[in-house]
Amino acid sequence: MAAGRAPERVEFVGSQGEKLAGRLELPEGEPLAYALFAHCFTCGKDSVAATRISRALTSAGVAVLRFDFTGLGHSGGDFGNSNFTTNVEDLVRAAGYLRSDHAAPSILIGHSLGGAATLVAAPQIPEVQAVVTIGAPADPAHVLELMPDSLAQLEENGSAEVSLGGRSFRIGRQFIHDLQSQRDLAQVSHLSAALLVLHSPVDQIVSIDNARQIFDAAHHPKSFVALDGADHLLTRKGDAQFAADVIGAWVGRYVSSLSPETPPASGPSALSQLADGAVRVAENANGPYGQTVSTNEHAILADEPAPIGSATGMSPYDLLLAGLGACTSMTLRMYAERKRWPLESVEVTLRHSRVHSDDCADCESTPAALERIERTIVVSGDLSPEQRQSLLAIADKCPVHRTLHANVQVATSIVPAGVSE
Repeated sequence: MAAGRAPERVEFVGSQGEKLAGRLELPEGEPLAYALFAHCFTCGKDSVAATRISRALTSAGVAVLRFDFTGLGHSGGDFGNSNFTTNVEDLVRAAGYLRSDHAAPSILIGHSLGGAATLVAAPQIPEVQAVVTIGAPADPAHVLELMPDSLAQLEENGSAEVSLGGRSFRIGRQFIHDLQSQRDLAQVSHLSAALLVLHSPVDQIVSIDNARQIFDAAHHPKSFVALDGADHLLTRKGDAQFAADVIGAWVGRYVSSLSPETPPASGPSALSQLADGAVRVAENANGPYGQTVSTNEHAILADEPAPIGSATGMSPYDLLLAGLGACTSMTLRMYAERKRWPLESVEVTLRHSRVHSDDCADCESTPAALERIERTIVVSGDLSPEQRQSLLAIADKCPVHRTLHANVQVATSIVPAGVSE
């Protein structure tokens, strides 16, 4: 992974007139685009997640500004006088600083409550084309659930000391009232930028259901990636790095379109609009075999498993099985809905192997092996044995299953870099 330049210390005036402190991460060479990172409520600009994600983006040619909100870290002001609305205003002020001194941010990234703030701030920054949320609550007032013992004291005394994430903060009554007035999902439904939602299924602070609500409220293009096994703050470096790699890969597809003044890249990684139904696979910087697999709306990572590769993404056979499994599940769901059967859920597990073939004519002279995929389908719901048997039969009729059994022709061509396909 290519390193960027040493980060620059920057200051700009925040929403309450105080100086806010930030770091501007810059790539080698002219930035393709600028991004703005909003840290979580109990974090700061130098958290593990903020640092690793910023550096991953600089490797992709994107400059990133991360800063401390009012009253936090090295920024001035009193945190007790701030609230969610002032955080949003700080983001807009940060965007204004970039716009006047460098270039307006095309990308917003927010962690936890910072993610909720980016969803609200995005419509106020017209240049934004891509938004990323990490462990974000669907409703900013979710924070109040983390401080139930302090709410009564706040209402009675006007302020209270709260402890979140191992840190103590003094907040005022207006902080609570401001959170209660927010309606984040209304902003999401009007979001005109592309959206990437990252969330851990085991997040104990902001449950995964928040990610579903945000994703469902947004219009396409939108993508979701599970940060499996990660905690809310991404304290394990491996989890923060995975999130960074995913964001770097996803944002990459927008960089050329976000910087129209920048000449388009040449070579196999040049980002152009794909034809409907097409998939692009291009090498990335994740070890010797890392790949970014993308369509016009989604991006995922692929790699060879260790020790051959760096295991930064799904293996080619993982992707093959994923395609068959997804198609199987979708086909069963569509069939059950047409039949109006009480199918509650579908789960498909697949495994690929090569087994020796005993039924060929010349096995003794020419040892043969069969490609074998074991597919196990778990269905729940009040289904009769006959209905389950019908679902089993229909699984073999899913389009991907039929493609695997068809006489498929792969027409391959190779062209020099920079030549249109």
